[in-house]
Amino acid sequence: MSLRIVRLGSPRAEGEGLRVGTVRRPPRGVPKSEFASGDWYDVWFPELAPSAETVKQAQAAQTPAEWKAFQRRYRSEMNEAHASHSLDLLAALSHRSALSVGCYCENEAHCHRSVLRELLAERGADIVD
Repeated sequence: MSLRIVRLGSPRAEGEGLRVGTVRRPPRGVPKSEFASGDWYDVWFPELAPSAETVKQAQAAQTPAEWKAFQRRYRSEMNEAHASHSLDLLAALSHRSALSVGCYCENEAHCHRSVLRELLAERGADIVD
């Protein structure tokens, strides 16, 4: 099967499978009953979202060096046991189930999704572009 890295709220791809929201907060102004039908996410999994302070660091990053500092900090958070085990689980599931993970950011290159993609690939996830 496969794992996709997606922007939450975007139309689902055919065969995308379960959509996991790796965000700190649910989408604003969207009733909980519409999270799945509105292509936000099926399951909310904030354990893989950056901490509030790390999100602020990412939002403030304007230079490549500042972005690298964000990446190091987020990777450090994802090395903590609970997050690391969660990443291992998603990577393993990607070989048996279709699923996707994502967040709201418009530009993946300036978003924790890009780091999640790398972390999951390092764990052998079957990632589809």
